[in-house]
Amino acid sequence: MIKCKAILFDLDGTLIDSIAAVDRAWSRWAIRNGLDPADVVPRIHGRRAVDSLRLLAPSPDIDIDAEQAWLEAMESKDTEGIVPIRGALEFVASIPKSMWSIVTSGASPVAIARLNSVGLTPEFAVFGEEVQNGKPAPDPYLLAAKRMNIDPASCLVFEDTGAGVRSGKSAGMKVVAIAGPGDHPDLSEADAIVADYRNMSVELTTDEILVKFDSLG
Repeated sequence: MIKCKAILFDLDGTLIDSIAAVDRAWSRWAIRNGLDPADVVPRIHGRRAVDSLRLLAPSPDIDIDAEQAWLEAMESKDTEGIVPIRGALEFVASIPKSMWSIVTSGASPVAIARLNSVGLTPEFAVFGEEVQNGKPAPDPYLLAAKRMNIDPASCLVFEDTGAGVRSGKSAGMKVVAIAGPGDHPDLSEADAIVADYRNMSVELTTDEILVKFDSLG
C-alpha cells in the first residue's frame, strides 16, 4: 500500500495506449526527412517532441519549430486506435478530480485530442510546452504539485518510461511503473511495477489516497 495526497499520471503508455498513432506520426516524419523510421521511432518515447527533434535532427539547419508544428498537426488529428490501458478509466474514476493530474510530455493540442478520445477530462494538467526542461528533469512533476498546492513528497506518480520514472523520482515523489510482461531494466528505479490497473484499488480518507496492490508485476 502507498499513501499519498495526489496522483500524477503520465498519459501516453500510462493511461492510454497511443503507440500506434505515435509511431505513425514519427515514421512519417522520419521518411519526410530522409531518416529510417526503425532508427527514429524507438528513441522518441517518454520525451517531449521538441527534445526528440533536437536529438534526431538530420541537419543543424532544420527549423525545429516548423517540424514540431508539423508533428503536432499530424498527431492531434490522428486518434485512430487509441484506447485506455486496461483498468485505467475505472481507476481514475475512483479518485476525486481535485486529487489527480495529467503530466505529459505531449504538446497540449495532441494530449487534449487523446484525452477527449477516451473521455478523460482532468481538472489539472501539465503539458510539454509548459516547462523549460522536460522529462527526465523533475520540472513537469514539480509544476503539477505546485498547481495542486501539494507537497511533492506527498505525490504518487504513474509512469511507463525510464525518463518518466527518473522525472518523478528526481522530484522527490514515489513512482509506480506501468509495464507489460518481461524485464524492464529502465523502470528499475520505480517503487513498484505493475502490468496495468486491474490489480490495484483506491481507498480514500479525509485528505489521503491509499493505493492498494493486489499483486505486482
